[in-house]
Amino acid sequence: MVKEVRGLVTAEGRPLAGAVVRIKATTFETRTDDTGRFLLRGFPPAKSANITAWAEGYYIVGATATLGNSDVSITLTPHPTKDNSDYRWLSALSSAGQEANCQNCHSDPSNVDSLRPFDEWRRDAHGTSAVNKRFLSMYNGTDLNGILRSPPTSFVHIQDYGKVPLPPDPNNAYYGPGFKLDNPDSAGNCAACHLPAAAANDPYHSDPNSATGVGLEGVACDFCHKISSVKLDVETGLPRSNMPGVLSIGLLRPPNGHQIFIGPYDDVAPGEDTYSPLQNQSQLCAPCHFGQFWGTQVYNSFGEWLSSPYSDPVTGQTCQDCHMPRRGATVFARPDKGAVERDPGRVFSHLMPGASDVALLRDTARLELVARKAGDQIQVNVTVVNDRGGHHIPTDHPARNIILVVSAKDASGKELEYLGDQRIPDWGGKGNNPDDYAGRPGKGYAKVLEELWTKISPTAAYWRQTVVREDTRIPARASDRTGYVFRTSSAGPVAVEARLIFRRAFKELAQAKKWELQDIEMEREVFTIN
Repeated sequence: MVKEVRGLVTAEGRPLAGAVVRIKATTFETRTDDTGRFLLRGFPPAKSANITAWAEGYYIVGATATLGNSDVSITLTPHPTKDNSDYRWLSALSSAGQEANCQNCHSDPSNVDSLRPFDEWRRDAHGTSAVNKRFLSMYNGTDLNGILRSPPTSFVHIQDYGKVPLPPDPNNAYYGPGFKLDNPDSAGNCAACHLPAAAANDPYHSDPNSATGVGLEGVACDFCHKISSVKLDVETGLPRSNMPGVLSIGLLRPPNGHQIFIGPYDDVAPGEDTYSPLQNQSQLCAPCHFGQFWGTQVYNSFGEWLSSPYSDPVTGQTCQDCHMPRRGATVFARPDKGAVERDPGRVFSHLMPGASDVALLRDTARLELVARKAGDQIQVNVTVVNDRGGHHIPTDHPARNIILVVSAKDASGKELEYLGDQRIPDWGGKGNNPDDYAGRPGKGYAKVLEELWTKISPTAAYWRQTVVREDTRIPARASDRTGYVFRTSSAGPVAVEARLIFRRAFKELAQAKKWELQDIEMEREVFTIN
């Protein structure tokens, strides 16, 4: 039985110090000394041991140690260090007809809830970001189906400021704002995040409507696994203003005849693979989860995480911990394609839960409800605690909002008269429908943007100049407490209810765009006073 492995790691004709040598798919590892030598022991004895070696700047290489041949030599090959902008992106889809298409090895078509990376990515928002109908309707100024379109934006010229937009004409049908309504001759930089493979070489001239091939695969597999660095301000640790997506990403695309896949493991061999610690760090997410335009911080989930306790390198959690959760997978490839069993705690999911994931949202915040009777009044205190979100809630897209709805009813189900002034703002929905919450007891949590020239607020048209009108969101591990007073004339029981409701967009915008989004109830608490 092989009980230990010793050997030599070389590269470019000389011993290589500091290389990581590992029993493949385990935590048993060591590093080479100044002479390139290593000794690996302490692992369970086996008839043979598959080992790998990796060092920064090199491809991962594997070897096998056997009984009687446990002294091995491994030669590492340097990988390219210069990005090749002429590289042709590799499709994730097997229909592209290439051996290296991700679906060929990283899919399980027999399982509708497959844990394989390709299958999860196809069901995830990243895999559909290029064809997301809501994104395209905001880009083009249309309804959800792209059929009905708002009129082109009208402008007026102001001597000191130039061309500025006018509000939409209330006499015309309106299906919400659109970048192309304002800028018919510009592609903008939206593709820098939504279609990064298409935008990699020309982020300011990549129109999502014209994308083809791998560009339509959204945040494509090959794109993410070509990220070698992110460009962050050395003082703030954040991306720079107006530099979203590929504008803040360093790529490493190989020359013709070679390949390189950058991943989160240092033991994937054979193949032209290498390891980068960035793949396991929140900084990987920063370029597309930080947006500052016209000097206004529009979205900033990365920065919110960075300034929270969750960014502590010892006690904190990364973006991947919550948004690439372990789902129990022990392999990330097909058995006939060289799959190796791994600790399920080391296999991250590519089904990245976010703003549409009910389970994640219901595991983000907590409601604390306290009520008491004082004479003819019911006095209520509600605390919303962001105890599980690693950033503000809500976060990122400025149309997202959370509504706290508070009510008190007598034994017959009749709502009690409300005596307070803490009410849900107009953007909670004005009207008489059950989900029109404006004016009711409660509070709205959102970053509310106002357009500088049209004064439209709230707005999600952040390609225009905007200002932050108010920001009532709750930071990570913080809480917000509000109080309410109701009048009761009955001696019977009173049921006080607090509901926390998440909306992916302000109701007026969603209705104009015909998005038909469903409210998601994050939390509900009921307190009965007898």
